Amino acid sequence: MKRILFLCTLFFSFITFSQRNVADTIIGTPYVGVQYTAVFPRGDLADRYGFLNQIGAFAGYKTAKNWIYGLDGNFIFGNRINDNSFLDNFITAGGTITAASGAPATVLLLSRGFYGNVTVGKIIPVLSPNPNSGLMFKFGIGYIYHKIRIETQEDFVPQFEEEYKKGYDRLTIGLSTSQFVGYSFMANRGVYNFYAGFYFNQGFTRNQRDLFWDQPEIPVSKDIRLDLQFGLRAGWLIPIYKRQPKEFYFN
Repeated sequence: MKRILFLCTLFFSFITFSQRNVADTIIGTPYVGVQYTAVFPRGDLADRYGFLNQIGAFAGYKTAKNWIYGLDGNFIFGNRINDNSFLDNFITAGGTITAASGAPATVLLLSRGFYGNVTVGKIIPVLSPNPNSGLMFKFGIGYIYHKIRIETQEDFVPQFEEEYKKGYDRLTIGLSTSQFVGYSFMANRGVYNFYAGFYFNQGFTRNQRDLFWDQPEIPVSKDIRLDLQFGLRAGWLIPIYKRQPKEFYFN
């Protein structure tokens, strides 16, 4: 809640409600914003995870020629793990995992990750109410990592604590490229500035662990993985306009 209030404070400190000539002129302006992406993994990524979410923030600049340059960072999370075979050796005949106390433990498997991009894009004013809105195309290149997060809640399960869990988390890191095709809307007045469309990401990654402790006899592959993502993305734009000078009239 504190983070939400902080973001709201930033929002109202950035926005000025002076009239802008958005309706008639392509304006250059810095902007910040937030975005959400519903992601469907494909390629090697789909072997490990199911549906994923992304929540991110971005900052950049839209030029007076409708080019967009920026940076974005996105937190990846989900609760669908397709490859949980490393638990097989710890599951009892009753279908539970035993904690150090001897009682059944609650073990949660979650997908976690992050990626950051440098992006460049272009707005083409088609089907738009003003020359600052229209079809938007963006391309990005950056860094991505993801892993399986193992949580034991209130239980103490020695094999999944501290350094031991690193032998099971499948940490993966590499370069990524991304594309976005959608529609960007900048209101003539007010704060209703947003974009939405289709998002694609290609990760060229490697496993970072030298040993999977559930498969000690099998060498960990260091080959390049192709981690693919596609989905739907929506973002809220916050232009940071300079205050317009006040007009003074002299008799």
